[in-house]
Amino acid sequence: MKLTVLIENTRPDNSTLIAEHGLSFLVETAQSKFIFDCGHTGAAWQNAQTLGVDLSGIKIAVLSHSHYDHSGGFPKLLEHAPIEKIFTGVNFWDEKFSRVNGDDYIYRGCGFDEKFLSEHGIEQIVCRDVTEIDEDIWLIGNFKRRYFCEIIPSKFVKGATRVPDDFSDEIALVMRTDDGLAVVTACAHSGILSIVTDIAERFSEPVVTIIGGMHLNGVATDKIIRTIDEFKLLGVKKILPCHCSGEEFINHFDEKICTGSIINL
Repeated sequence: MKLTVLIENTRPDNSTLIAEHGLSFLVETAQSKFIFDCGHTGAAWQNAQTLGVDLSGIKIAVLSHSHYDHSGGFPKLLEHAPIEKIFTGVNFWDEKFSRVNGDDYIYRGCGFDEKFLSEHGIEQIVCRDVTEIDEDIWLIGNFKRRYFCEIIPSKFVKGATRVPDDFSDEIALVMRTDDGLAVVTACAHSGILSIVTDIAERFSEPVVTIIGGMHLNGVATDKIIRTIDEFKLLGVKKILPCHCSGEEFINHFDEKICTGSIINL
């Protein structure tokens, strides 16, 4: 199995690749080839060209949740790939906002709607619990909150009435590798420890690898240490954080990933 980071917040020094606040992976297995998240602007597809990645045969995209930095680049993907299906979580079309300066709000949604999919003949498949991509890859949603120290910031709201966002639309990718279960998480708004624990229970085996955004940017140092310690107790052996994981958390690990990185599992 192979993951190519098409866009992420960082890039190699002196690279011509584009970095942005966002995330997109190309996922390739013996049976499947698809996009997991699309970044913000569509720059991920420029990076694909720079990396020599051919998108012309890709028919599936997975959108982990409807925040702009993960789904905003989807419309431009259609200029490069003949997408026929997208996989999302439930409530994907709930409009997303962030609260700023009291009662002011900024739109943080994906920027397109169901009508856009219909106009382009794209089928939406909703992952309500566990959805199989192939015999070694699944999408998982509907996470149970296990760690109450993992709090969704109150600035995240959704809908016309600006209710607190519970991120019920969030899904993660689970891959069965030779070493055990690997989880690819885009932002882990539901709580990275809760996500890993929930997946391990559903599959009755431990998660040994975690890749992606873990939403630990700006959290206290003691919480970062507790999270790392809990990963060890859960049996996690390899962690490749990026995007919203935060520099302090990322610096605890020797192996770094960025735009253009290739991960073999």
